[in-house]
Amino acid sequence: MRVQIDAYLAHLKLERGLSPTTIVSYAQDLRLFERFCRTQKLKGFKRMRPLTIRQFLQWLKGDRSPSTVARKLACVKGFFRFLVAEGLVIQNPTSSIKTPRLWHRLPQTLNEPEVTQLLESVAADSLGIRDLAILELLYGTGLRVSEVASLDLDNLNLEAGFVRCLGKGSKERIVPLGRFAKTSLRRYLDTVRPALIRRHSQTQAVFVNRSGVRLSRQRIWQLVRRYATKSHLAKRIGPHTLRHSFATHLLARGADLRTVQELLGHANITTTQRYTQVDRARLKTVHERYHPRP
Repeated sequence: MRVQIDAYLAHLKLERGLSPTTIVSYAQDLRLFERFCRTQKLKGFKRMRPLTIRQFLQWLKGDRSPSTVARKLACVKGFFRFLVAEGLVIQNPTSSIKTPRLWHRLPQTLNEPEVTQLLESVAADSLGIRDLAILELLYGTGLRVSEVASLDLDNLNLEAGFVRCLGKGSKERIVPLGRFAKTSLRRYLDTVRPALIRRHSQTQAVFVNRSGVRLSRQRIWQLVRRYATKSHLAKRIGPHTLRHSFATHLLARGADLRTVQELLGHANITTTQRYTQVDRARLKTVHERYHPRP
C-alpha cells in the first residue's frame, strides 16, 4: 500500500506540479485511508470493493465535517484513477460513489474599518515593523500565506512596485504592490531585517525571525491570530481572511472578475466568482436594513 501511495504522491509532485502544501495534505489523507484499510485486514488496493470505500466514509463521518469528508473522498478518488491508469488495479471502486453536495459557505472577510483596526494594532517596535509589512502584504496583494513565507529578495521589485510569487502548481504570477504595502516593506527591509540576519547574512528570505531564519507559514498564522486578538476583532481570522478581504474589496469597488482572478492566481474563474456572492450578501444586508419594505 505504502509503495503505491508514494508513487501517486511522486506523480502529483513531478508530473502535475502540485505545491508542497497540497502534497502534504494528500499524503495525510492517503495515510489515513491506508490506516483504515489495515484495520479492515486489507493487504492491498487491487481487489478493493465499493463497500470498503463507503465504510471508510462512514468511519470519517464520526468526528469530521461534511466538507472534510468530501475532500478526503476526492483525494481517494484521484488516487484510484491513478492506479487504474497505471494498470495497478483493474476496476475503480470509487467510480460509483458520488461526492456529497455541500453548502457553499461564503468566505469570511473583514470590512475596511476592521482591516484598519487590525493594522493599527501593530506596535512600532522592530518586530512590529516586520509584522506590519507582513499584514500589509497579505491584504495589499492577496498572496497566500505560503507564498508570503517563501518570498525571497529577488521576488521583490520595490522600485517598479511588483512582487513575483510562485502559486499553486508552481505557477508564477506578478502582483502589483500598493503604496502602503510598498512603504511598509521598504521600512522593514531597510531598518529591521539587517539586524535580524546578522548571524545568517546570506539568507535570501524576505521575512525572518529573531534568529535570522525564514518565518514559517505556521508562524505567520500565529502572528495574524495574535493581532486579531489584540485588535479585539470579534471574528476568528487567519491569513486567508486577508486574502478574501483583498478580493472582496476590489470587486466591491468595481474591479472586473478576470483581473481579480489573475491577481489571486486562480486557475478557474468559478473559484473567484464566490467573492461576488460575498458582495451580493452585503448588498442584501444593506437592502434589508434601509429599504422601507424589505
